[in-house]
Amino acid sequence: MLDKLEMFIAVAREEHFGRAAAALGITQPTLSAGIKQLENQLGVQMIFRGSRYGGLTPEGQSALIWARKIVGDTRQLKEEMRFTRHGLTGQLRIAVIPTALTWAARLTARFSEKHPKVRFTILSRTSAEILSMIENFSVDAGISYLDNEPMGKVSSEPLYQEHYMLVCHRDSPFAGRETVGWAELDGQKLCLLTPDMQNRRIINKNFRDSGVSPEAWIESNSTIVLTANVEDGGWLTVLPADMARSLAVGKPLEIVPMTAVESVHTVGLVAPYREPHTPVLKALLAEARRMSETR
Repeated sequence: MLDKLEMFIAVAREEHFGRAAAALGITQPTLSAGIKQLENQLGVQMIFRGSRYGGLTPEGQSALIWARKIVGDTRQLKEEMRFTRHGLTGQLRIAVIPTALTWAARLTARFSEKHPKVRFTILSRTSAEILSMIENFSVDAGISYLDNEPMGKVSSEPLYQEHYMLVCHRDSPFAGRETVGWAELDGQKLCLLTPDMQNRRIINKNFRDSGVSPEAWIESNSTIVLTANVEDGGWLTVLPADMARSLAVGKPLEIVPMTAVESVHTVGLVAPYREPHTPVLKALLAEARRMSETR
């Protein structure tokens, strides 16, 4: 039944039988047969379907809660037993907001020094996608904002507070300034992250709080694309300080602090709310706590 529960979770996550089968590495007929067998075992229809996926039935919505709990508990049991035999091993999948990728590198590097048998997969995702992926077991943890938009029930450890920098070409009139005000960027050639990124929504609010509504003529979900446009096209972008410093190294770019605004947002490690955590996830949360305490 465990395999069938994972099939059911995948269909609910993907909302498409073909995509769910591809994600699991099985054929669509195998997936459909597994779901049908699960429904027969439980004695209820869990998915509305005709020629395509039609959503979960009320019984399916209730079953999804149980399926996630059962699969999560089973994975934790396997991790506990593996830790007993071999110490910390396995693979950690972490989804990270684009502006925190440098911090993801620091966290995994420090963790790997102590636990070299643990491997990592790092994915760049929006904050909303990160919460969904944690809920659906697509990733084990995430790095995202902790205090700007609703997080739901998760375990978390703060890593740093976000401060913003203007990234400009060294020939820009803004280069060499001690600070730049948000209102000064009104009417400038701006390239910013796409609106689905929480960082962009925070930046938009900072502009509004400063009494301006500048337009971004180039939008991207990649910070590398933004800095490339600053370097080659004379554009301006605003990024968190750590990411701005990292991307400006070795390029004809300068970073200038944006004048402070009242709201400061915390970014940190988030994980499914579960006590106790698996040994490897418990160790990762502890490492994030140490990083925050020594910062």
